Amino acid sequence: MTSPLTYDDAWVRAILEEVRTIAMVGASTNEMRPSYFAMLYLQKKGYRVLPVNPRAAGETLLGETVYATLDELPVKPDMVDIFRRSEDVPPIVDDAIRLGAPVIWMQLGVRHDEAAAKAEAAGHRVVMNRCPKIEYGRLFGEIGWLGVNRRVISAKRATARQLGGAPASATD
Repeated sequence: MTSPLTYDDAWVRAILEEVRTIAMVGASTNEMRPSYFAMLYLQKKGYRVLPVNPRAAGETLLGETVYATLDELPVKPDMVDIFRRSEDVPPIVDDAIRLGAPVIWMQLGVRHDEAAAKAEAAGHRVVMNRCPKIEYGRLFGEIGWLGVNRRVISAKRATARQLGGAPASATD
């Protein structure tokens, strides 16, 4: 069993304040994929996000050219954000180390302790099993008690659902 991951909030905040350019490996052109939402959100927060996806190379995603590999990027990213399965992480981390990206970030559900240890030994900061979009919202006050602030006001009453799927009434 792997030990739980804990990161100091000040350390994560410092990363998010220092980073300006993010290479998102596994960025999707599908608007319904989490990587698309994360890229859009991070762009709106002022980050330049360079999408990396060999299947969409040459296409345009949210105003940025999609690159096939990290080696094709026009600039060195401050962070490599990995939206790939854990077993796909080692060669991506090797590329990030070779490029000198100061931060390597693995998305929710993505963890590879050996690759992380290799990157840390080479002087890189590593975050695993976290989403920079979620961490930004949490650390910079954008996630409220009722969820994510979508800046939408509605008079419609939401229907709460229990885990079993049955709607909860307003009197529950």
